Amino acid sequence: MRVPLSWLREYVDLPAGETGRDVQAKLVDAGLEVETVEQLGAGLKGPLVVGQVLAIEELTEFRKPIRWCQVDVGTANGTGEPQNLICGARNFDVGDKVVVVLPGAVLPGDFPISARKTYGKTSEGMICSGSELGLPDDADGIIVLPPEHAAGTDAIELLELVDEVLDIAVTPDRGYCLSMRGVAREVSTAYGLPLRDPALLDVPAPNEYGYRVKIEDPQGCDRFTARTVTGLDPEARSPIWLQRRLQKAGMRPISLAVDITNYVMLELGQPLHAYDRSRIDGPIGVRRAIQGEKFTTLDGAHRALDREDLVITDNSGPIGLAGVMGGANTEIADTATDPETGEARGTTDVVIEAAHFDPVAIARTSRRHKLSSEASRRFERGVDPEAAAAAAQRTVDLLVLLAGGTAEAGVTAVVTPAEPRTITIPADHPDRVAGIRYGRETVVRRLQQVGCDVAGQDALVVTPPSWRTDLRDPNDLAEEVIRLEGYENLPSTLPRPPAGRGLTERQRLHRRVGRVLAGAGYVEALNYPFISETVFDQLGLDADDSCRRVVRLVNPLSDEEPALRTALLPGLLGALRRNHGRGAHDLALFETGLVFRAGEQPGRAAIPAVDRRPADHQIAELNAALPDQPRHVAVALAGAREQAGWWGKGRPADWADAVEAARGVAREAGVDLVVRKAQYGPWHPGRCAGLHVRTEAGDTRLVGYAGELHPRVVKALGLPERTAAMELDLDRLESAVAGPVQAPHVSTFPVATQDVALVVDADVPASEVEAALHEGAGELLESLRLFDVFTGEQIGEGKKSLAYALRFRASDRTLTVDEATAARDAAVAAAAERAGATLRGA
Repeated sequence: MRVPLSWLREYVDLPAGETGRDVQAKLVDAGLEVETVEQLGAGLKGPLVVGQVLAIEELTEFRKPIRWCQVDVGTANGTGEPQNLICGARNFDVGDKVVVVLPGAVLPGDFPISARKTYGKTSEGMICSGSELGLPDDADGIIVLPPEHAAGTDAIELLELVDEVLDIAVTPDRGYCLSMRGVAREVSTAYGLPLRDPALLDVPAPNEYGYRVKIEDPQGCDRFTARTVTGLDPEARSPIWLQRRLQKAGMRPISLAVDITNYVMLELGQPLHAYDRSRIDGPIGVRRAIQGEKFTTLDGAHRALDREDLVITDNSGPIGLAGVMGGANTEIADTATDPETGEARGTTDVVIEAAHFDPVAIARTSRRHKLSSEASRRFERGVDPEAAAAAAQRTVDLLVLLAGGTAEAGVTAVVTPAEPRTITIPADHPDRVAGIRYGRETVVRRLQQVGCDVAGQDALVVTPPSWRTDLRDPNDLAEEVIRLEGYENLPSTLPRPPAGRGLTERQRLHRRVGRVLAGAGYVEALNYPFISETVFDQLGLDADDSCRRVVRLVNPLSDEEPALRTALLPGLLGALRRNHGRGAHDLALFETGLVFRAGEQPGRAAIPAVDRRPADHQIAELNAALPDQPRHVAVALAGAREQAGWWGKGRPADWADAVEAARGVAREAGVDLVVRKAQYGPWHPGRCAGLHVRTEAGDTRLVGYAGELHPRVVKALGLPERTAAMELDLDRLESAVAGPVQAPHVSTFPVATQDVALVVDADVPASEVEAALHEGAGELLESLRLFDVFTGEQIGEGKKSLAYALRFRASDRTLTVDEATAARDAAVAAAAERAGATLRGA
């Protein structure tokens, strides 16, 4: 919300020397976020005056059209003689009033003006355009003023060129500050000065002569005021003061009727809409749209409506998207000249709409149609329902004053009765929330400054004002007292954590996993937990895959990502794609975090009080209502895993690196990972490993997948070729640990190494051979390592050779050669039995 200081002074008598910076400091102390204070006209110095064009001579001997103008500037030049000026613009004629800057002036941007010879003439100043004065760009070039302003009038004052504008970032709970009235109330409270409320107008009572209105959805629209003004002058234009206030507030002047509705919206915070009465067919109605109903908005877009959209209608159908944008079929018509009579034609009779709509309905409609307007911004944050009648009256008054219209006596006001909202709050509640003593008198005074009605002694019964829809419970009221008394006055108190509490095992594992992956060269990437459901198709997941059962957000940050993630890979692969697109081609990323799995029946829990710790049963209810949230870890790799250099050749990242990352995570958890051939979703069917852990029952349990991504997935997500990835469930990994992780026993006796090469069928996984070797070798086997895989004619077609290095060691003695050999033979026999392995060369 942009707030011109000159406009603000109409409602609050600020001290004469008070600057925009001073007001900014006061509002920041009151809890409003004032981002900037813009200095309009900084460095501007006159004389800058109104001039009337007396004569124009066209200079045609130059490449572009140049005009030699004589302009009457009154006595501003000290002589009263016409001022001679060179100008290239062509949007003005003899008799027009323009803005002239005379020699000795300085324009914004430190641009001094002096008489100078150009195009063979001496130009004694300059005729100004809007951009040269720091005004919004004017497509028509030179500023042409209304004829009623006399030559020689000070244009700096006329155009209100010098001002200060506060740019306030209004939070969603402070919708009332999207108006001059709301900001003025905050300023009056901050300075302790009286407020001239612009909504305090004499409004006539509703009667049966007003324009007919029919409300079919009273929950969506609980108030609707309609007023009619006739006999508007089609040629009437918005006065300069009105245009300048709109421009300073960041809006573009359009036409008088539209400018007035925008002005009143900025002033009172109540969005309005003006309909051309000649284009309305029958009574105005408010209803929900019919699914698929067609409608064209003022921006020219053709829209298919949803059954949840709230629409304004007449007999012909929708004429407005309620609270968002009007329809093209009832738009205020631009002035045009009748070719036969020469008379101006345009809108002469208007119907003014001032209504109050359901904030949630407006917010959803705005997002559904990707159509955000000044009206929708206010309605979705909460508009004062009591201001509708005053806003309509203010609009009528301005139309009568500026457009020569006549207000019809009929007044329509459809109101759905509602009980007043009251909040009971202990008088000392703000004291207990803030940790400082305010006292009852201070609490009552501050709540009354906000606009509340307060009754009671120890227990206060507070009725919030109609414009503060955000005040719903005692803590909201406590916040108002605290912010008005000053956040800077709150004492700084360090929290006292209970003794004897440290990290849980889950937290320790989370940190260890992060450290081991960072030590292996991975970079942590933290991603938002929001996803689009279309990513599951890109990942190639089956239609019945459990990952597709998502938790949807009621109020998502982005309509394109309305669900919570069920896996880490979508976000991590998106981060990898962005980094690769920005020139980082050798990537190794990891992420640990929660994923969200929807239950069969979503639960609901009551909201606990915030002034005390929830009871155990309340915590249990809250937890039961939440979706399952296991903690996962994922990695993604692309490009070179080892760089080439003088030390030798590098190598690209591949599926084995993703599997090794999973093994490193499992080692930190203290479990042995069983790797098996698998096929799942985004992974290449021939390069996908299922990651399993052994349970206490002796069977295995799937905890994740690793390998190279499928080429179709790589193409769909825009990833580098041969991208590899891994994701596993850390909670399942932790649950496989039987008690605390035991430190390994370190033997002081020497190791005995035996190598063995086994020939197996090409489709036998190496993990199956390793498991057999482990089982056959017994307790003497300390470790084994696959160091070579060979295929070729010597082995035979459909066969492969796996060469392992086996390390044997005893904890109480030095092993003999016979013992080591016997253990090796037992391991080979087990591999032969379980995997069909034979010794190479045997």
